[in-house]
Amino acid sequence: MNTILPEILNSGKEKDTAITIPDKEKINYLELKNLVSEISEKLYSFGIQSERPIVIVLRNNAEFIISFLGVTNTSAVAAPLNPEFTDEEFNFYLDDINPSMVITSEGHSVIKQAKAKKIPTSVISFNNGSLKMDFDSEESEKKDLNKPNEKNSCLFLHTSGTTSRPKGVPLKHKNLLKSLKNIVDTYELDNNDIAMVVMPLFHVHGLIGVALATLSSGGEIIIPEKFSAGAFWKLQKKHNATWYSAVPTIHQILLIRSEEDNAPKKSFRFIRSCSAALAPSVLKDLEKRFGAPVLEAYGMTEASHQMSSNPMPPEQRKAGSVGKPTGVKINIMSMEKIGHMLSENQVGEVVIQGENVTSGYHNNEDANRDAYIDGWFRTGDQGFLDDDGYLNLTGRIKELINRGGEKISPLEVDAILINHPSVNEAVCFASPDEKYGEVVHAALVVNSEVSDKEIQEFCSKSLAKFKVPEKIYFAEKLPRTATGKIQRRNVAKFFAD
Repeated sequence: MNTILPEILNSGKEKDTAITIPDKEKINYLELKNLVSEISEKLYSFGIQSERPIVIVLRNNAEFIISFLGVTNTSAVAAPLNPEFTDEEFNFYLDDINPSMVITSEGHSVIKQAKAKKIPTSVISFNNGSLKMDFDSEESEKKDLNKPNEKNSCLFLHTSGTTSRPKGVPLKHKNLLKSLKNIVDTYELDNNDIAMVVMPLFHVHGLIGVALATLSSGGEIIIPEKFSAGAFWKLQKKHNATWYSAVPTIHQILLIRSEEDNAPKKSFRFIRSCSAALAPSVLKDLEKRFGAPVLEAYGMTEASHQMSSNPMPPEQRKAGSVGKPTGVKINIMSMEKIGHMLSENQVGEVVIQGENVTSGYHNNEDANRDAYIDGWFRTGDQGFLDDDGYLNLTGRIKELINRGGEKISPLEVDAILINHPSVNEAVCFASPDEKYGEVVHAALVVNSEVSDKEIQEFCSKSLAKFKVPEKIYFAEKLPRTATGKIQRRNVAKFFAD
């Protein structure tokens, strides 16, 4: 039984491929284990500190996986950051994380930021099977040789800041190992599986939901440097990939380009969707066009990613639902009577319990006080469990639109908008109003000419009048986070400006 994260590599056969970098590198499990050991030995020599984070600023590549597992093989904590952050963002995160070191690529702007804060840096590169790691500090005379255990933190991430400033989330080895087991069991992953990594590795979806889950099953991960719709199906065919997981935006891009890219009619063993709501109509179109079951899942950073998922065939998968709990207890709590749990089909706040759930936010007593009720973690999401135990989300609680006392779920309106044949993408949000307090506005990306009046008339056939968007914005694209998420507050601010 694995007790620390790097032990997941014992699941793979030594000569089996663990990582493929298209047109560049192949690394088998034995080589990967040796590289991880090499990194951790170097880190011990250059002064890692127990339970202190080491920031990793790297793109999707072999260096990321090797560095990440190398850090978690020590008593330090891996803290991946988006390599596309601005100087201002790096300043915030470096101050908040207070790392003992930064690992990055040659010439990256974070080096300058780190040096200004007197944080040691290391530049890593991997070419033709050879690892190179240059430190700008001297070897430490006093080496902290503490070995990690399952109760030590190994990963430090931040929430996506959907409704507030990002919060630091420390996760322990045991949290991640439990989450990985849940994911492997849900999708019946084994050493025959080959996953396409299209999501960023600095985020739980790409890192835990795909890369580490596949490695923990002894499978292979294909890591292109970045997602390219034009290259996607060529890679899938060349490497016989069996699955991928992505945000709805990426699924929709692949769907829109499917004929142009000559996508196959039968492709993966399954396709997974997570990190944002997938419209039922898009799910059905994906299954029809790509000939694979599409399984929508529900995850969050504080739960080491996955909490629920629609199951593999032959079990029922429900469009519009995020499926059944996956090794996690899920309940629905009353929003009026905090602590009181509701029955089936009653809408309230989604709360969770499980070994994968964080023990608390970093240096944030106020957030921790709000987050836990009688041992349940409050997700901040609204939803209900149906008669079959499937979880249905109706929106983020702080994003509900309050129009004159009527609470409107933006997800409900989005799902109707996306059904219009001219609409490729849709997101609705609250806009301030003198009479009602808030009213519904919507932003659309369309594929053909359509008027706001036509859209409103279309909505009125399925929605009560007060839910129909009062103003429609048309745009070539919608503002997104680095992981492809659409944050309603950012969209609202963008169109208000």
